Amino acid sequence: MENEITDLQIRLTHQEATLEELNQVIIQQQKSIDQLTHAVSQVNERMRSMADSNIADPSQETPPPHY
Repeated sequence: MENEITDLQIRLTHQEATLEELNQVIIQQQKSIDQLTHAVSQVNERMRSMADSNIADPSQETPPPHY
């Protein structure tokens, strides 16, 4: 009986360590997701600002003189 309790305690300790490792992985992944989300937002903002510039749409441009 004593060996079984010791076995269970060892298993519990390993499980707690594994859970802590998994938790750290999840924390790191969330940080990466947050950084990527921020980067995508910045790219979207830059694209919007470029779309609002005075550059004409290619279909609205007059053809060059050699046409």
